[in-house]
Amino acid sequence: MSTRPGAPPPDFIRQIIAADLKAGKHGGRVITRFPPEPNGYLHIGHAKSICLNFGVAREFGGRCHLRFDDTNPTKEEQEYVDAIMEDVRWLGFDWGEHLYYASDYFEQCYDYAVHLIKTGRAYVCSLTPEEIREYRGTLTAPGRESPYRNRSVAENLDLFTRMRAGEFPEGAHVLRAKIDMASPNLNLRDPVLYRILHAEHHRTGGRWRLYPMYDYAHPISDALEDITHSLCTLEFEDHRPLYDWTLDYTPAPCHPQQIEFARLNLTYTVMSKRRLLKLVNEGHVAGWDDPRMPTLSGMRRRGYPPAAIRAFCDTIGIGRRENLVELALLEHCVREELNRTAPRLMGVLNPLKVVLLNYPEGQVEELEAVNNPEDPAAGTRRVPFSRVLYLERDDFLEDPPKKFFRLAPGREVRLRYAYFIRCVDVVKDQAGQIVELHCTYDPATKGGHAPDGRKVQATLHWVSAGHALTAQVRLYDRLLTLADPAAMEEGRDFGDYLNPDSLVTLTDCRVEPSLAGAAPGFAFQFERLGYFCVDLKDSRPDALVINRTVTLKDPWAKIQKARME
Repeated sequence: MSTRPGAPPPDFIRQIIAADLKAGKHGGRVITRFPPEPNGYLHIGHAKSICLNFGVAREFGGRCHLRFDDTNPTKEEQEYVDAIMEDVRWLGFDWGEHLYYASDYFEQCYDYAVHLIKTGRAYVCSLTPEEIREYRGTLTAPGRESPYRNRSVAENLDLFTRMRAGEFPEGAHVLRAKIDMASPNLNLRDPVLYRILHAEHHRTGGRWRLYPMYDYAHPISDALEDITHSLCTLEFEDHRPLYDWTLDYTPAPCHPQQIEFARLNLTYTVMSKRRLLKLVNEGHVAGWDDPRMPTLSGMRRRGYPPAAIRAFCDTIGIGRRENLVELALLEHCVREELNRTAPRLMGVLNPLKVVLLNYPEGQVEELEAVNNPEDPAAGTRRVPFSRVLYLERDDFLEDPPKKFFRLAPGREVRLRYAYFIRCVDVVKDQAGQIVELHCTYDPATKGGHAPDGRKVQATLHWVSAGHALTAQVRLYDRLLTLADPAAMEEGRDFGDYLNPDSLVTLTDCRVEPSLAGAAPGFAFQFERLGYFCVDLKDSRPDALVINRTVTLKDPWAKIQKARME
């Protein structure tokens, strides 16, 4: 068992693998696999599986394969293959030379199916899909045998060969395993192993006209790759008897062990590919990589560091019991990582012009600002200061309530890294809206400290108007208003719970000039406002687009405290 610093605590899967190694099982080898279907983009739930499969292989000196289970050409695309590989690498894992596809094994799967026919354990069934469902029975009633179940071996072989040749239309025949129509496990009631699909495959083109089902191709692929531990989520627990049956009755070279763990369920989040695709197709989001999506590409674009996602997966651990994890925990892990690594900058999202009446016109100072107080090695930078500034509009109230400590008429505040300023006049337009503040500054308070020891109750961020860059800032929030998507009211769809404020776009923000030329994906903190990043897709040198990653407020500690009470 690995004891490296920072390694996840030993869970039941790691305990099983450690015991297998101690017993000499699998020849002392550990080979896992991450087997995505290339029919969509990976989401945060897949990250849990990626971290587990690649993580245990790394901890126990083994290897992890990346294998695309591409058995349904009607839903799979090369775009998804490319995106999945990018996501796995971004998370910090590498499969080396061990990249595989289920389509690599189509010929072996076919040969194994012929073996099952010859040994009387598979048959060609000509029932319609509707009839197959009807014959299958229910959880309380046994199924009925297909009238084609006792076809001769010769007839089954002939039909199966002609199915491969493309002689029949889709739905005319399927190949089924001959197991037990009275089994309490519906997956063993003569499951379909092959179906006819006249579809172009993204790798094999039109060479095949029948394709193996996932439940059949998956165990064979595992065996052909010499996988030792096939780790999957709990919804496959009832499929394990079919997994074992397939390996027991085909000429598979080995028999991997399937072990199930609880999938990730996250508050305010849907992780069904079908539902995520619906969000994309119906235009509720701007694509699979929309920063509101729980996809890894969306989180990358939003500014989530891969280290934070790995830390989140380590924190929630691996168990057998389904539970609902707070989105606040994931955001907490993001803040923790960015707090250590992200430089601090200043930006004003809703600018209010401020003129310092007693500051010399035309003068510009370069003030020293700390890049990251959590990282002394990050050093400092120079920020320009001038007579005309922008402050956050929310930082001023003309008639402030008792506990408002920011800027107000006659009140003095500190400007971060700069001076004390005092508001002496408010300028309004004809509609009575505040358009400008007139203030004075105290030159003796440079650096934000008064030599006479007087104190102020607020420190505000700012930018120099003549030097600031204009930026579009996108404020992202959770996509759903419902904490537990499984608790939807009867008759309602998850689309009824979409948050109308999940994206607020601000088009006239002002940010400090150090962001000029910032690379797409550059992550930073706007002081007092939150963590942000330069958008990977839409930002250009002449049009700066910035995404808010998370706010500074961290509700995770409050949630933990409430649970303790």
